[in-house]
Amino acid sequence: MGLTHLDEAGKARMVDISGKAATARTAIAEGRIAMSAEALGAVRDANAAKGDVLAVARIAGIMAAKRTADLIPLCHPLPLSSVGVDFTLEDGGVRVEATASTTWGTGVEMEAMTAASVALLTIYDMVKAMDKAMVISGVRLLKKTGGKSGQWTAPGGC
Repeated sequence: MGLTHLDEAGKARMVDISGKAATARTAIAEGRIAMSAEALGAVRDANAAKGDVLAVARIAGIMAAKRTADLIPLCHPLPLSSVGVDFTLEDGGVRVEATASTTWGTGVEMEAMTAASVALLTIYDMVKAMDKAMVISGVRLLKKTGGKSGQWTAPGGC
């Protein structure tokens, strides 16, 4: 399959989706942030100086999914049906899982990955005073459903 965001001359273009069927589409993405025990305790106990870290990060992820087309060139603005951002506290950090859904003519992979990324950046911002050495990693698509290509699941994914 060729690169759909390039025309015959190799110039960037927005893909024409006008002929694509509007189908139910969902994407799930994940990522992680590693941090010190002190920072993780503040996240877990919701007592960081800036407030409830996970509550703010959830809202930031949802808002980011809604703005994906403003952030990533050539992404279509989508009418999102839902966006969910969930967190799992792990040894040494936090895992985020973001889910985006729509019924439209193109997928929501970028919206799910944008939600996960911005949620992780928000966690970093809210506890950076406690741990500037935090590491964000592993942002990836776990699963997508719908559309012409159907279902796809990452190796080792959900």
